[in-house]
Amino acid sequence: MLEELKKTLFAIFSQFGKILEILAFKTLKHKGQAWVVFEDVSSATNALRQMQGFPMFDKQMRIQYAKTKSDVIAKADGTFVPRERRKRHEERAERKRREQHHDANQAMGLNAPYAGAYGATAPLPYLGGVKAVPEAPAPPNNILFIQNLPHETTSMMLQMLFCQYPGFKEVRMIEAKPGIAFVEYGDEMQSTAAMQGLQTFKITPQNPMQITYAKK
Repeated sequence: MLEELKKTLFAIFSQFGKILEILAFKTLKHKGQAWVVFEDVSSATNALRQMQGFPMFDKQMRIQYAKTKSDVIAKADGTFVPRERRKRHEERAERKRREQHHDANQAMGLNAPYAGAYGATAPLPYLGGVKAVPEAPAPPNNILFIQNLPHETTSMMLQMLFCQYPGFKEVRMIEAKPGIAFVEYGDEMQSTAAMQGLQTFKITPQNPMQITYAKK
């Protein structure tokens, strides 16, 4: 669940700038919390302003600046002071994280770590074949056709993005054809609003979504 949460947060926040790390813990003290560490303050500020109140897991996100500097930032600017007790705790957490990550990958059928989070090249989108004459745009439909999704995209990620628009019903993905999905709304006006709002939204920096009406 934590790995899925991190992937979803990466998909949502990576449009605002380079993400150095995402932290989330299973402890009761930190339940419902996560830390997104950007490379610079301007990216964090932009994300805070634009994503404040964004719906996620049936709740609105409450975003604020972290009270302390992230270790990865402290190490970069030379202010990091190691603490032995914390180091031992982090080593145990890292071992557990790797085990959980491995189990999560097996459960989701992934053979490698989340590509988008580590800068790997995303797979090419499914294009459906080459045609000599471009097709005319499909007429309005309550079902949207999403293309150019990174291979690691999950239905939960897409639900978090599309459920913020009224009339959202469901996301349908096709395992045999990675890179595409269908999103259904109650009517054509609702699907059009979602398409206009999320057109070219970047789940990863290399993958702006291409949204059209599904063919009837």
